[in-house]
Amino acid sequence: MGRTEYYHDPGAPRANTLIPASNLLVVDGGGAVLLQRRRDTGQWALPGGAQEIGESPSQCAVRECEEETGVTAEVTGLLGVYSDPRHIVAYTDGEVRQQFEVTYLGRPVGGAPRSNDEADAVRWFPVEELDSADIHPSMRRQLADYLDGGRPRPR
Repeated sequence: MGRTEYYHDPGAPRANTLIPASNLLVVDGGGAVLLQRRRDTGQWALPGGAQEIGESPSQCAVRECEEETGVTAEVTGLLGVYSDPRHIVAYTDGEVRQQFEVTYLGRPVGGAPRSNDEADAVRWFPVEELDSADIHPSMRRQLADYLDGGRPRPR
């Protein structure tokens, strides 16, 4: 299913759903951040996705990380809750979603980065390389909050 992201775009369609989702910002022992390059947008992003019935937000973050990156991780903390009514994702099936994400901090405990049907590349990014990567503004905000000592800034 295809998708189009709108970020602070006055021409964005009106949202018709709000789905809880979770991200996991995984940092290895050397301080590098795990990112995946999404097949649908070509941009680098934190692993994450929609929460399923029967799982907690943190379980969702761990599951999505493993599914999307091949890396098994554990939650070590909470970065923040991110929702922006001006960040809209329209899917080809007619769903138009306002983004809502709970972003956790984590550390790797197993597995290895691998591409899959959602990500055509997965890698550890040293912090100094993040500025040169094509990262969606909503993900940049979360990374900036992490780099600012894990203190989400009001928007």
